[in-house]
Amino acid sequence: MALQEELELQGNWLFKRRGTLPLIILAIGTLLFVRTELHPDTFFLEDTVYEVYYERLCLAVCLLGLFIRVYTVGFTPANTSGRNTDGQLADSLNTTGIYSMVRHPLYLGNFFMWLGVAMLTGNGWFVIIFCLLYWVYYERIMFAEEQFLRRKFGSAYTEWAEKLPAFIPSFKAHQFVPPKYKFSWKKVLKNEKNGLFAVFLVFAAFNIIEELIDGKREYDYFIMGLCVATGLLYVVLKYLKTYTKVLNEAGR
Repeated sequence: MALQEELELQGNWLFKRRGTLPLIILAIGTLLFVRTELHPDTFFLEDTVYEVYYERLCLAVCLLGLFIRVYTVGFTPANTSGRNTDGQLADSLNTTGIYSMVRHPLYLGNFFMWLGVAMLTGNGWFVIIFCLLYWVYYERIMFAEEQFLRRKFGSAYTEWAEKLPAFIPSFKAHQFVPPKYKFSWKKVLKNEKNGLFAVFLVFAAFNIIEELIDGKREYDYFIMGLCVATGLLYVVLKYLKTYTKVLNEAGR
């Protein structure tokens, strides 16, 4: 099998299982976080006044990734930029908004969301390894997606793709094309509720682990409150999506 076909085959296989990578990162990250808490000397900010600022930085990185996803999803039509895992899907080619700056904005958003979690472990080597593994993992998925889009949209895709970087956005002012569609909060609330709750759930869980190991009860009530609030929001939105049509919107 030629390398091109092999990479596409690997990419399609990983595409269907791309929800697995975050779980692996979270499992390993949790173990390393516990190790850092048990051995504070392994992280220079542990048990210092600056630790809370570092944790807020990690949260900001996660929220940056979520913002990129929200901005991307909110301006896209139906059957594009989705969470489908059965196979590649694209009823139309997105070329405006953030797609006029980078070809794979959702994977860029995912990267920052999980980079924040990797940073939270306080283990520099894990952050480096995460970045390398993320690139190897998603490079194949991006390759498979682009092969699918090339076949479906032909020259329209290749002409668009030739102008844009795959992963690192281009910020040339003349290159940006305003979004074709209006921003849809309904689509965002329907599709991105999982990510919002997951971010604060992970940070709350790590904070609880930290306090249990330290034998303290000085919980971060800011994070705990947001975890509860986003959890309740998730339940409400899940109900609305499953049992009502409130979040449905024609063409989105």
